[in-house]
Amino acid sequence: MHSAKSSLSALTLGALGVVYGDIGTSVLYALKEVFNSGHISLTPEHVYGVLSLVAWTVTIIVSLKYVTLVLRADNRGEGGLVAMLALAAQAVEGHPHLRKVLMAIGIFGTCLFYGDGVITPAISVLSAVEGLAVLSPRFESSVVPLTLAILLALFAVQKRGTAGIGRWFGPIMLVWFLSLAGLGIWHIAHHPAIMWALSPHHALQFIWDEPGIAFLLLGAVVLCVTGAEALYADLGHFGKRPIRHAWFGVAMPALLLNYLGQGALLLQQPEAVSNPFFAMAPRALLLPLVVLATAATVIASQALITGAFSVTKQVIQLGYLPRLQVLHTSETDTGQIYMPLVNWGLCVGIALAVIFFQSSGALAAAYGIAVTLDMLITTILTFFVVRWGWRYPLLPVAAATLFFLVVDVSFFASNLIKLPDGGWFPLAIGGAMFVLMRTWHTGRQLITAAMEHHALPLASFLDMLRNDSNVTRVAGTAVFLSSQAGTVPSALLHNLKHNKVLHARNLFVTVRHHEVAHIPVSQRFNATDLGHECWQVILHFGFKDEPHVPAALYLLASRQTIPSLSDMETSYFLSRDIIVAQRGHGMVLWREKLFAQMYRNAGSAADFLHLPHRSVVELGSQIVI
Repeated sequence: MHSAKSSLSALTLGALGVVYGDIGTSVLYALKEVFNSGHISLTPEHVYGVLSLVAWTVTIIVSLKYVTLVLRADNRGEGGLVAMLALAAQAVEGHPHLRKVLMAIGIFGTCLFYGDGVITPAISVLSAVEGLAVLSPRFESSVVPLTLAILLALFAVQKRGTAGIGRWFGPIMLVWFLSLAGLGIWHIAHHPAIMWALSPHHALQFIWDEPGIAFLLLGAVVLCVTGAEALYADLGHFGKRPIRHAWFGVAMPALLLNYLGQGALLLQQPEAVSNPFFAMAPRALLLPLVVLATAATVIASQALITGAFSVTKQVIQLGYLPRLQVLHTSETDTGQIYMPLVNWGLCVGIALAVIFFQSSGALAAAYGIAVTLDMLITTILTFFVVRWGWRYPLLPVAAATLFFLVVDVSFFASNLIKLPDGGWFPLAIGGAMFVLMRTWHTGRQLITAAMEHHALPLASFLDMLRNDSNVTRVAGTAVFLSSQAGTVPSALLHNLKHNKVLHARNLFVTVRHHEVAHIPVSQRFNATDLGHECWQVILHFGFKDEPHVPAALYLLASRQTIPSLSDMETSYFLSRDIIVAQRGHGMVLWREKLFAQMYRNAGSAADFLHLPHRSVVELGSQIVI
């Protein structure tokens, strides 16, 4: 029992460091942007109304929607938009047109993650470093260069992994949240009546009295739920209970206390409106607070970078991006990965955002559209999971969905106003990613169709080979990787054409990725004896499983389903296809050329499937799409 409690405490502390980094640093800029938006004057009624809006936005979106409802939709223990998409797709399996629409919506939501992933670290680190300008105006010119230096250093250390420093994330964020609570309590004590701002009637009164201004302010209020999607995305790392305990026990109380403290400060010192968070601290503690805030924003950015690696790997295994180089940074934790292209792509995007927008205030105009659209997509997918997958009654499911849709649409509509001022930036990134993903997915379907058109049935082909005296059997085992089970791999055809040999034992292996997070080992294999020392093997992996083909084959051999494999006598044959784009076929020509370029630059299949390089033979072929 004591061990279980210790484990829960450790996971809760870990969740505090990884899951709540973004939302924990939103206090740096949320209220500042609301009152510096130019839409509202600093009066007691407005302070109470805005604080009530913030408190109930956090309660409805984070506590009710994500922590209470969405966290329940785990895909075999995993969370995130990709996991939710897979659950929704399974729920509507018998409705192909609806499934196709949901897949497109879900993939677009995943693409928006990259747009949000560029904005969030930029605005977080900038807002922390801007605390130096509160300390002294002399530092104002150093804010952007220092922000860029911090972010560059963060991306530069990614290839070394975060296992060594990751253990400090939880304790540092605990100190951060305790500091937020302490600062808030100190100012609330000078104006206790500010606690009444927690009553929803202040928000409702504000909306009733000034509906137009309230609607405009939603675009800034949404900043208080920055990173809410991380709650669900990190489900697989920590589990539901630690995430919920960290939220209700530490993060939510600290955030609300700090927002109330900022409100109390603004009522007493209206001049603090330019940067109310840092104005809360006594001058002697301002520099340590800036350092702590910077550390918190770096931790929040680290969590997002790690999330980008994980999401990209999942999308690759679902077939929406080409294989990319994946390096493991830990010998014990397979989840610790580093993807150079994703890492430096994010770095360039974030650096451009900092250079282009120059301040957290300007970046606030860019933030909101992508994240509110993602929240809207999550609500839509959750409806199909709860109603179609879990078979809950229609009336309560529809009522809850309608409630969250009204909230999500209101925030999204308000943020659309910011489109010309920077909202286009994350949408452009998300749109570009969507074009790439759809092009890759469609291109792969065209390749499959072209291969099926020219495919030969494997069983009858092997029967023909047995009677061909020109084919020589040689010692050893050949493993032919093929995307289509039951058909002759092009690598086999080329091997016979050029080498005129067939190995003594032949395995025809097809790897399939499924829309579930993990496939149990008991369900990972299908093996069929084709006779004459030939076997058809199908390996099944979830989108979070490591597709380690040799390990799977050795395990299958240990069960005596296929012959034992020897490293020295086993060769792996792959097809290295060359894509030829032609006008008038599946996609418009520019997309086919884009796909051909992506295909040409895709990572090695041998690396992706963990094949031993010294035993891999690649044979080329040409495919016209």
